[in-house]
Amino acid sequence: MSQPVTAAMLVIGDEILSGRTKDKNIGYAAEYLTNMGIDLKEVRVVSDDLDEIADAVNALRHKYTYVFTSGGIGPTHDDITADGVAQAFGLPCEHHPEALAILREHYAKTDLDFTEARQRMARTPRGATLIENQVSKAPGFKIGNVHVMAGVPKIMQSMMDAIGPTLEGGAKVLSKHIDCPVGEGTIGGPLGEIQKKHSETMIGSYPKFDGRNITTQIVVRGRDEAQVDAAIADVEAMVAGLTG
Repeated sequence: MSQPVTAAMLVIGDEILSGRTKDKNIGYAAEYLTNMGIDLKEVRVVSDDLDEIADAVNALRHKYTYVFTSGGIGPTHDDITADGVAQAFGLPCEHHPEALAILREHYAKTDLDFTEARQRMARTPRGATLIENQVSKAPGFKIGNVHVMAGVPKIMQSMMDAIGPTLEGGAKVLSKHIDCPVGEGTIGGPLGEIQKKHSETMIGSYPKFDGRNITTQIVVRGRDEAQVDAAIADVEAMVAGLTG
């Protein structure tokens, strides 16, 4: 089986860390990538700090197939994601001619001036390619394996749709589950032995509480259906043995 395709997400913004803004992009990206057979392996959240952004980009881009960022590409002074990514790659950050043209045409159709602040949204590391934004026109960009997108959920989702066809997916992860009427403390030991036996799968347990009883949902994930089914069969047998 070919090596899994992996990804990381970098969420940028003081407003996320302060709790003022609640992130809605991580879950969307995770589901989107999973459906493509891309494993989202890590998520980081960093502040609007140039060095922190650059360090995180460098740590992630060398470790995973793809990196996706959200936030910090707007028109204000604290939108410095483009600068941070440029610093990570050792490139100058400059106005992208195509991005300028897109924005100039867009604002010409409105009653808003194409101010210096709005022109900031055309800045990218030198050599970057643009990511289309069908919602508000200000593009994201791609440099190397790093895809830089907006933080506004509707715009970020539009950008994910734009780059989706360019991504190389892998074998999709299959998922099957069994509902177990007892808590994790009861099944922890035998479930661990099942995981050892079926090391090519990923087995997770998730407790539930309905106000009266604690139960557990056991989820088996893997890329090979036969292996997943074999693990599920052992989980079913374990549950049957516990419940009679």
